[in-house]
Amino acid sequence: MSTLEIIVLSLIQGFTEFLPISSSAHLILPSQILGWRDQGLVFDVAVHLGTLLAVVIYFRSEVVALLKAWFGSLSGSHNGESRLAWWIIVGTIPAGLFGLLAKDLIEIYLRSAWVIAGTTIVFGLVLWWADAKAKQVKSEYELTLSNAIFIGMAQAIALIPGTSRSGITMTAGLMLGLTRESAARFSFLLSIPVIIMSGGYMSLGFLDEGVIVNWNELAYGVVLSFVSAYLCITFFLSVISKMGMLPFVIYRLLLGAGLITFLLW
Repeated sequence: MSTLEIIVLSLIQGFTEFLPISSSAHLILPSQILGWRDQGLVFDVAVHLGTLLAVVIYFRSEVVALLKAWFGSLSGSHNGESRLAWWIIVGTIPAGLFGLLAKDLIEIYLRSAWVIAGTTIVFGLVLWWADAKAKQVKSEYELTLSNAIFIGMAQAIALIPGTSRSGITMTAGLMLGLTRESAARFSFLLSIPVIIMSGGYMSLGFLDEGVIVNWNELAYGVVLSFVSAYLCITFFLSVISKMGMLPFVIYRLLLGAGLITFLLW
C-alpha cells in the first residue's frame, strides 16, 4: 500500500470505529469508489489492534474493576460491576454466533456499495427515532439480562456492512431508556470482546495463508488508528449528552444519498 492509503485507512478505522457511522462501510468504500486494492487481513488486524488499545486504555479503570468483579462473582460475590461484566459477555454471544453462521453469506452478498447505502440510511433513521424518543433515565449499571440480550442481538445485525456496530448498540441502549452517555459507554465496553474476537479470527486467516508481513505498514496502522480512536472516544463522550445523535444521523443520510447518486451516475 502507498503511504496515503495507510494514513487514510488507519484514520478511517480510528475515527469511525466508535462513532455511529459504520467503520466497515468507510473501509470498504475506498476500494469501491477509488479503486484501491483491498488492504488485506494483516492490515485489518493492525488497525483493529490500534482501536482495541484505545478503548482499553481509555476505560482502563473500568476494565480492571469489571474484571475483578467478574472473577469475584464466580465465587458468589455479586455487585453492579460484576453484573455489568456478565451483561457484556451476554451481549457478545449473539455477534459471535451470527458471525460464525453467516460469515460466508455476508462476504458474498452483503459487502457492496448498494447494501452500505441502504443500511446507512435505514439505520440512521432508526438512530434518529430512538434518540428523539429516548427517556434517558438509566445508567449502564441498571441493565438487566433481557436488556443485554436485546443489545447483543442488535450488535449481531451490525455485521451487515453499513449498519454500524456502535450506532446500532447505542440505538438499542436508547430504546431501553439509557442516557446517551451510558448507551455510548456500554457500546464502547461491549466493543472490547468483539474486537478481540474479530482480530483473533482474522489473525487465524492470515496465519493459515502464510502472508508476508510488512511491519512498517502495521506499525503505522496501529499508531494512527490508536491515536485517532482515543481522540474520537474522548470527544464523543464529552459532547454526546448535549449534542445528541442528530449530526451523525444527518451525516449518514448524506453519505447514503451520495452513495446512491454515485452508483446511479
